[in-house]
Amino acid sequence: MTAQAKYHIGLVIFPGMTQLDMTGPYQVFSMMPDTRVLLLWKTLEPVTSSEGMTILPTATFNDCPTLDVLCVPGGAIGQVEMMQDEVVLEFLRQQGKTAKYITSVCTGSLILAAAGLLQGYRAACHWAFRDQLAMLGVEVGTERVVVDRDRITGGGVTAGIDFGLVLAGKLCGEETAKMIQLLLEYNPAPPFNAGSPESAGDILVEQVKKFGQQLIYASLEVTKKTALGLGINN
Repeated sequence: MTAQAKYHIGLVIFPGMTQLDMTGPYQVFSMMPDTRVLLLWKTLEPVTSSEGMTILPTATFNDCPTLDVLCVPGGAIGQVEMMQDEVVLEFLRQQGKTAKYITSVCTGSLILAAAGLLQGYRAACHWAFRDQLAMLGVEVGTERVVVDRDRITGGGVTAGIDFGLVLAGKLCGEETAKMIQLLLEYNPAPPFNAGSPESAGDILVEQVKKFGQQLIYASLEVTKKTALGLGINN
């Protein structure tokens, strides 16, 4: 990262976020040349993720410069709250007017959609929330990373690293993105073939849905209200 940054990337953080949705792409972005990465929130007070990690914002919404990349992570109950937070949604709308790329990881796409920034686009989301993203007028993709014009969205949680590398390739070139990938030794070889609903099988999928049913239901109720507010009939 240089003092005179060519690119400004802003990652919105919030209480109850999933930290890996942010820290995965942050690791990639921090290795990009001529790039300044900002962690953005309403204040500079510490933000606590859903896992209990404390993260310090580096700039407030009011102090945020014009961004080249706007990125929104997902989260547990924090995502549900951000879909209803008008201060957050208005910040996204304003930065979305000028950002070169509007992006998200996991259920961050639901927050972007709540701000009206994904309607008419194709986007990714965590598999358990894809139907909710569709309710908000978004064409849902099942790839790890979905690119639709100036919208780039990653699927669930760990897809944030893939997403970060895709964006690095677009901004800095494929060779630089490859170098970052090698520096990170990003060469996934998961011990189990259970990382997607397609490979995990119906029994495991239902177990995970049952485990997260309170969050899924809470998000669904807010999604229904948001769709009505956006004038989307389902």
